[in-house]
Amino acid sequence: MTRIAVIGGGRIGEALLAGLLESGWASKDLVVVEMVAARAEVLSERLGIRVTDDVTDAATGADLLVVAVKPGDVDAVLVEVSKVDQDDARDRVLVSLAAGVTTARLEAKLPAGFPVVRVMPNTPMLVGQGMSAIAGGRHADPAQLEQVSELLASVGKVVTVRESQMDAVTAVSGSGPAYFFLVVEAMVEAGVGLGLSRDVATKLVVQTMLGSAALLDESGQDAAELRAAVTSPAGTTAAAVRELERAGVRSAFIEGLNAARDRSAAHDA
Repeated sequence: MTRIAVIGGGRIGEALLAGLLESGWASKDLVVVEMVAARAEVLSERLGIRVTDDVTDAATGADLLVVAVKPGDVDAVLVEVSKVDQDDARDRVLVSLAAGVTTARLEAKLPAGFPVVRVMPNTPMLVGQGMSAIAGGRHADPAQLEQVSELLASVGKVVTVRESQMDAVTAVSGSGPAYFFLVVEAMVEAGVGLGLSRDVATKLVVQTMLGSAALLDESGQDAAELRAAVTSPAGTTAAAVRELERAGVRSAFIEGLNAARDRSAAHDA
């Protein structure tokens, strides 16, 4: 079984570890690095795996090194990883979940030839429904990319993209949950304005969103087809869609995602 060290015991690190355990990974093959003692105790109790505050200790003997820390802390982690005996460096893979940190930056801080994979996850991985995009660095081979895909499949779905597309991925799925929550907020407020209680409006909106996403995922139809199927000519849905289009919802999303892409690219620079 692959041995995995997760460096960073925050919500994303914990979600990944919980998904791995649920998928059948043995607790003895997992270790997490967490510097805050109180948080380390929580992780030990919840997950039943080894917790350490020593990056080098955790990285020793690990096949996959998952960096799940803030971007500003990545360089310090790489310094510690580089202290590990690197005789088998090409057989290990460093997997970075840090937003905006390029594979070139990771490779520059690691011993020559160390394979790295960059990941753009999103927060639904906290409930096992994440969407992760991965891009390999210069030294990551197809088998290693597949290994990382299997790792992330424990907390959702995975796609492989070119690194040049990572800023677009960030705009669409990395930031995507915020757009979704904004739409939910707006629909709940509208429901309250129509006379529903907030509790009832929330239940109606959340289940409608959940069911619609499942229908889109399982039906094999695209969103436009499904929208048309519930939009009768001159009906209530048509009236609502007409007003949303008149308000520029579609163009607002396009402009918003372009702004997110541009901001992500600026962080990468």
